[in-house]
Amino acid sequence: MKWSEVCIHTTNEAIEPISNILHETGASGLVIEDPQDLIKVRDNVYGEIYDLDPNEYPEEGVRIKAYLPMNSFLGETVEQIKQAINNLLIYDIDLGKNHVSLSEVNEEEWATAWKKYYKPVKVSKKITITPTWEEYTPVSSDEIIIELDPGMAFGTGTHPTTVLSMQALETYLTHDDTVIDVGCGSGVLSIAAAKLGAKEVYAYDLDEIAVKSTQQNAKLNELNSQIVVAQNNLLDHVNQQVNVIVSNILAEIIVRFVDNAWDNLVSGGLFITSGIIQNKKQLVKEKLTEQGFEIIAVNEMEDWISIVAKKN
Repeated sequence: MKWSEVCIHTTNEAIEPISNILHETGASGLVIEDPQDLIKVRDNVYGEIYDLDPNEYPEEGVRIKAYLPMNSFLGETVEQIKQAINNLLIYDIDLGKNHVSLSEVNEEEWATAWKKYYKPVKVSKKITITPTWEEYTPVSSDEIIIELDPGMAFGTGTHPTTVLSMQALETYLTHDDTVIDVGCGSGVLSIAAAKLGAKEVYAYDLDEIAVKSTQQNAKLNELNSQIVVAQNNLLDHVNQQVNVIVSNILAEIIVRFVDNAWDNLVSGGLFITSGIIQNKKQLVKEKLTEQGFEIIAVNEMEDWISIVAKKN
């Protein structure tokens, strides 16, 4: 089969929403070429080592690549992708160059080209994310391993917004807590919560592809009985009392369901939000405090913000 590589030259800020757009259109094997990866001193933090070729990265901005089957619908699909990306301007997301290009690759090239970007990555004190085809030996007895197949997932779980969410879960989650993951995507946060000791996790996403991806990754990590996955728009019509709600999603979306998050949390429950860019931090903080939440932590990573709020 012939495949078309769709390449979007954009900004770091636009990685998460564009990645979701690509997956919603059925793209496979997502690749993110971010020159910041070349200069991160990660080995001083968690010990992983990267072997990356600078020639494969843009001098500025980032390149997001995905693969679509070459069929009679390709042109229409690419136009849908372009339109959806342009619509992100409504949310004041900087798209940078916003240049979309196409190139043809064959089955063998597609199957192997993107795998070289994915290696085991330690994202917090305890959690390491590893692709299924990589052998990895835990370095400590309490290390938590999350296996993902990026071919069916929304990225590899190593974007700063996801890392901030996992670090917050590691810090605040208590054994036997019940958790809701709003906008579950690949299910990596649901899996992290379950492996950190959550008794039950309810994972919701409006996108059918995300629901299937979470189900598959939960099964891959032998957690499909612990993680309940359902298609749902945010917390609409959800009536549960849980200890933690986590959501890695755009700030503009977070503020839409702050009241529903409040209603679904027990007294003292925590609302962990991420996916917030710097200039939207105050918007989210004000909405949370207006609802009655107490902000107990604000964490930052590469211009991204995570806020942890408590229901008093």
